[in-house]
Amino acid sequence: MIRTIDAGMTDARGRSVTLRGVSDENWRDIADVVPKDDQRDWVATSGARYLLLSEREGVWTSLGVYSDELVVGHIMWAYDEDDDRNWIGGMLIEAQDQGTGIGRAALLTLVDYLRELPEPKGIRLSVHQDNLPARRLYASVGFVELEIDEDGDLTAELADPDAEIPENAEV
Repeated sequence: MIRTIDAGMTDARGRSVTLRGVSDENWRDIADVVPKDDQRDWVATSGARYLLLSEREGVWTSLGVYSDELVVGHIMWAYDEDDDRNWIGGMLIEAQDQGTGIGRAALLTLVDYLRELPEPKGIRLSVHQDNLPARRLYASVGFVELEIDEDGDLTAELADPDAEIPENAEV
């Protein structure tokens, strides 16, 4: 189990943003994460759905997003043998914590972690076409939209997995 991933990122308030593996102590807090109401057409209604996907399908690795010592989100990743890529999914940040840079810091932390894995692979994600804030965030860290997948979502890939990603690029 992954314990803590810390890339030294902070949010706009100066709070440390880390990723931590799901445990007996934190799974309920991660399950209770909910997005803004207007985002529910694009993402799960709570972190519980993503935790269940990770648990039942055995493909995804769920992580809690922490701001200092408080659970404020969920993010997950998986390796896809079919396309030889690591995939990021299930990013969900508490409604009241959005707009503070936590999502960006969590994404950059996970990208940094995936880059350090043995035999680094490309990194992809998918995003709902109408989720413009997420699309802007992903583009700002170097994800390039490739195609629309079978579910109608946009597939994007980190253009240069080795490139330096600015922490505070405009979103």
